[in-house]
Amino acid sequence: MNAQATVQAFFDPKTWTVSYVVSDPATRRAAVIDPVLDYDFKSGHTTTDSADQVLAYLRVHELSVDWILETHAHADHLSGARHVQQHAGGRIAIGEHIREVQATFKKIYNLERTFLPDGSQFDHLFREGETFQIGNITATAMLVPGHTPADMAYLVGGAVFVGDTLFMPDVGSARADFPGGNAHTLYRSMRRLLELPPATQVFVCHDYPPNGRAPQWQTTVAEQRAHNIHAHDGISEAEFVAMRQARDATLEMPTLILPSIQVNVRGGQFPPADDNGITYLRIPLNALPLHR
Repeated sequence: MNAQATVQAFFDPKTWTVSYVVSDPATRRAAVIDPVLDYDFKSGHTTTDSADQVLAYLRVHELSVDWILETHAHADHLSGARHVQQHAGGRIAIGEHIREVQATFKKIYNLERTFLPDGSQFDHLFREGETFQIGNITATAMLVPGHTPADMAYLVGGAVFVGDTLFMPDVGSARADFPGGNAHTLYRSMRRLLELPPATQVFVCHDYPPNGRAPQWQTTVAEQRAHNIHAHDGISEAEFVAMRQARDATLEMPTLILPSIQVNVRGGQFPPADDNGITYLRIPLNALPLHR
């Protein structure tokens, strides 16, 4: 059975991230997508203001959480999945290719021996095309790699949550120069999304508004095909790859990439505390490409 989902967005202006609560009004069952844990880079402190906004919405609308869905292991914010789970329940899920990302970053960070790159840090690993329920609403997990090897989109009724694969039409597409990223693969993933019905609502994970416009996060497949500056109809794979590689070479690494990924490959769990009771994050020196 399928039904129309209710979608509530939460925009975090510090990381330009959009989190979502997707719910079935008939059953009051819900999924939370890409929740944010606030992190102050200067002090090393985490707070839960962003995730608490999501929790407040769940309480006010008396929603029960079935799923906490990650579109990928984010490089620009720490995941608030564990905090949401602790207070609202739900299963933390991501695509099964997170194992590849974990293996890559276990080497980069030289993570503890007990950290296994097997996806066991998550409650569920989605396969390509796997269906699942949010109340009476049938959702489908879509593998859309390219930004990272493990990116997933979630098709929920007439809406698709695309993570970092596509941005708003006047922003374009995600970068493809992180470890395991690939511009050719990203192009094919974008075209797959753009083959969905034209009226499909597209919800993005980030917005970086140009020309002073207000943040936005909702568009349609038809609008993307007509107006996306990187991926509109008529752009060839070769043209996209040349543009993406040239552009990526000019981009700085995200401010929070080093602290965030070592948390996010654990499903939002912090690394084990040292014998003094304090948890530490690792900063690998000279391990990632330097973009100037």
